[in-house]
Amino acid sequence: MGASQMVAEPDSSAGVKQGAEQGARHRYFNDFAAALRYWRDKRGYSQLRLSAESHISQRHISFLESGRSQPSRELILKLGTALDIPLRQRNVMLLAAGFAPAYQERKLSDPELAAVKQALDFMLAQHAPYPALVVDRLWNLVMSNGPAAMMIRWLLDMPDTQPLPREGVNVLKLMLDPQAIRKHLLNWQDVSADLLHWIQREAMSDGPGSEATALLEQLVALPGIKAATQMPNLDTRVLPFLPMTIRKDGVELNLFTSIATMGTPHDVTVHELRIESFFPADAATAAWFKARAPAAPAE
Repeated sequence: MGASQMVAEPDSSAGVKQGAEQGARHRYFNDFAAALRYWRDKRGYSQLRLSAESHISQRHISFLESGRSQPSRELILKLGTALDIPLRQRNVMLLAAGFAPAYQERKLSDPELAAVKQALDFMLAQHAPYPALVVDRLWNLVMSNGPAAMMIRWLLDMPDTQPLPREGVNVLKLMLDPQAIRKHLLNWQDVSADLLHWIQREAMSDGPGSEATALLEQLVALPGIKAATQMPNLDTRVLPFLPMTIRKDGVELNLFTSIATMGTPHDVTVHELRIESFFPADAATAAWFKARAPAAPAE
């Protein structure tokens, strides 16, 4: 599979990052009261528990959810913190109540995020010789270290010197498309359920008509994915992680991944970044990456 066939989409991050005002036109909730009820139910909080967590009276919360009372900007932010609502959705709630967004949404290349970019570069470099990626909330590729770029090129039969596209590559599509990495992923049926979990969560937050919902529909429409995610995992191996087993050109790699986020961000873009780090699950896999460790910097 050549580089020209890499699973790519037009830069969906551009659609995601059009600002909270544009997102409000397609918001899931018609009003603040509906949004508050949704997030309280999603977190499994009773009105009494939310009252205790937010130090807002249960009576006032009841009035907010019925529309009998209108919230202040400060109260919305307080409830957003108590319910651990994503920053993007806090902006939506503010807009629904008639307030301006509280959290900015910048590009990672903006000077204000230079320190964040430097921190990400450092984390990616430190994870070598093993692969690591930075993706956005829809799993569009944002950054990668040298080993990750090497592994993707190898799996897609790309020339070693060809750089990965900086925009338009969706990692989940790359993993689950039968013409891309999936054809080398031996246990793709098990892996697909874990991968879809992340987009299902975003789709539940954003609701019908959102980019996350559209992406979920595209992924489920890929051959075999819907059936695979409905099958129970009857693997009897008692492992503390789900291995990802790749086989290509006589090489078998056993990996598992961890997902990390940036702590206490105050920017929508930073809040939605995910750092996926791959670790070897056996000595042979570790040796393979060490032997092929590239000197290339993060991409």
